[in-house]
Amino acid sequence: DYMRRNIDAWWSWIEREKIEAIVVTASGCGVTVKEYGQLLRHDPAYAGKAARISALAKDISEILLAELENIERLMNKQNTNSDKTKLSFHSPCTLQHGMKIRGVVEKILIAAGFDLTVVPNAHLCCGSAGTYSILQPELSQQLLKNKLTALESDKPDRIATANIGCLMHLQGGTATSVKHWIELIDERLACSE
Repeated sequence: DYMRRNIDAWWSWIEREKIEAIVVTASGCGVTVKEYGQLLRHDPAYAGKAARISALAKDISEILLAELENIERLMNKQNTNSDKTKLSFHSPCTLQHGMKIRGVVEKILIAAGFDLTVVPNAHLCCGSAGTYSILQPELSQQLLKNKLTALESDKPDRIATANIGCLMHLQGGTATSVKHWIELIDERLACSE
């Protein structure tokens, strides 16, 4: 029902050809919106619309990748690269495994002047995984501990991620600042104005 309501909310914009994409900033949400077509394929009233929504859904990194050179040029012009923040990036399971977007956010962060650390076992889950952290708290906490050990192994100034669930989960286990990566890009761009 929630999917159908979202489709209804977006549909008039799609019919009028007012949008080129539905841009989602949280990878957990994005992976689901990209699956609407599959999830509603047997719904006679929504199957076609859901497939169109899935085709239009984009993670924000897919949009910004096209602007990579412009981001890098802007940062170089403003000399923000001279003040590199050491940053660890946690790529959520929904981004790297669900949407199969790997290395894109990292390229954007590097272009924006961040000094990215190498994160051991970066492919592993942080333990948030939706309700997993509630239903399997012991395993979730062990995964969190492992992930934070990896993320903090190179002593970053900050940690970034692409999903709100991961962000909240990670922040609950560390004193290191954890932000959504797009917030860090926004801060960096605001400093360059």
